[in-house]
Amino acid sequence: MRIRFLGAAAALALAGSAWAATGLDTYVDKNGFIDVQALTCAQLADTYQEDANALANWYSGWYNGLAKKHYYHYARVAGEEHMLIVYCKAHRDEKIIHALDKIFKEEREGR
Repeated sequence: MRIRFLGAAAALALAGSAWAATGLDTYVDKNGFIDVQALTCAQLADTYQEDANALANWYSGWYNGLAKKHYYHYARVAGEEHMLIVYCKAHRDEKIIHALDKIFKEEREGR
């Protein structure tokens, strides 16, 4: 699984330079909020790396909060963040929350 992600990451890194990055501030509503359940993988894949990192960390906190976990596993979050971005570049029409569900399910099955 990780080998497949690495291969996809290398291919997408070469192709990714053709897109111009769009800041997440583009998706802010009139009250200053982003509807994280509506964001697509294309929006994550096409944003700046710093914005993608921040958003992936936010999702991590959200999911940990739902699970009532109060720990932050730094290495795991960094790896899952990378997998999310790679997955989203390959599945641009999918919602980010659905992509996360798939990644988390695959990770649980792999353990």
